[in-house]
Amino acid sequence: MKSFAIVLILIFRFISTYAQDVTGDWNGVLQGGAVNLRLVLHVSKTSTGFKSTLDSPDQGAFGIPATKTTFEGSNLQLEVAALNLDYNGILKGDRITGNFKQSGQDFSLEFVRGVSKALNRPQEPKKPYPYHTEDILFKNAVANISLAGTLSLPKATGKFPAVILISGSGPQNRDEELFGHKPFLVIADHLAKNGIAVLRFDDRGVGKSQGNFQKATIEDFTSDVECALAYLKERNEIDFKKIGLVGHSEGGIIAPSVAAKTSDVNFIILLAAPGIPGYELMLLQKAKIESQMGLPVAAVEGGQALFRGAYDIILSSESKDPGLQNKLNTYFKTKIGSQLPESQLSTIVNQLVNPWFIGLLKQDPAHALKKIKCPVLALNGGKDLQVPAEENLSGVKNALDKGGNKNVLIKEYPTLNHLFQECKTCLVNEYADIEETFSPLVLEEMTKWIILQTNKN
Repeated sequence: MKSFAIVLILIFRFISTYAQDVTGDWNGVLQGGAVNLRLVLHVSKTSTGFKSTLDSPDQGAFGIPATKTTFEGSNLQLEVAALNLDYNGILKGDRITGNFKQSGQDFSLEFVRGVSKALNRPQEPKKPYPYHTEDILFKNAVANISLAGTLSLPKATGKFPAVILISGSGPQNRDEELFGHKPFLVIADHLAKNGIAVLRFDDRGVGKSQGNFQKATIEDFTSDVECALAYLKERNEIDFKKIGLVGHSEGGIIAPSVAAKTSDVNFIILLAAPGIPGYELMLLQKAKIESQMGLPVAAVEGGQALFRGAYDIILSSESKDPGLQNKLNTYFKTKIGSQLPESQLSTIVNQLVNPWFIGLLKQDPAHALKKIKCPVLALNGGKDLQVPAEENLSGVKNALDKGGNKNVLIKEYPTLNHLFQECKTCLVNEYADIEETFSPLVLEEMTKWIILQTNKN
């Protein structure tokens, strides 16, 4: 028996040397030009093979299931069909080195065993909070979906003024979680501590909210906010005459759209809100970011001309034009020929024909802003490359002036980026590296202004 046991031990040692274990948690950084994204891979063994999920913390995306996971010898292969993504890597020790491919684009990507060190976010509040929070559901009957969120209520008794936080573009949860930051959680915490109730909710199709985000338009998101407003009016703790909207980025388009249609909105705060037509904003954003990245002037100008032509085709097309995709394919092939692989061209065109993007291009914030009669606070970071302050704050002011709204405060913070952080390069890939989630100066400005407006009534 003893000699047999020794043989077994030797066999197991031999196997462990050559049969590597790929299960567990792995982290890596996808370096894609201007943006670096952290990725976390979770691999487990099942009775039928392997399964895995991906997290993209910087995009607030967690638990993305791989449709295929294989591990043979030292070769790991993953596929995520819904994202047109695959990864092929070689395991050696505590590292997986390989190639990440998505929509025809290839990137080197190395995973290291273990979960990356937690980011330092000193402003993120920790439980127990000095106020009440309640997970809530409200219905959008027209869309036949339920939306999930959190209502923060001051601990004092009585009826409170309240705000609804409206997130920017892309699938956002109730904290507007992005690049490891939770700005809506930080804002809600600060306001609730100062006697202001806050409702924030997961976008449709995100988190615990029902619906399909990919098929939603700006009009759909506007409808969701209208339902959130109706929900708040029914809460006994809320003073329904003192409800405001706080919209960040695209949320700054939605807030005026809601306020223009009802007197139930008593004030709005626009955080880095577009003030110029979507067509102009997309071109301006592209130019600002590429210039900051150091691209040659000729390249920036060439990109402007190329996409201006594509946007003109979209703007001149009928709504839901079935031939739009072919028109854009023909346009790009005529302009750039074989300079771009077919797969990348297809990716660009698919993004351009997305109903949400078409709606954004055709959106002119001035239409709603001219109709706003309630008080407005519009804030922007002077280093914002996504919604540049000078052009957009001017657009907001001009539209409000034309509508005769005199109760307006507009302010630019020279050193802040699109997320209202102190920044250096102010490019998107810097967001995750900044510890500050949301400027304390802007938090104080918002709070004082809300208290001023609600004390008038």
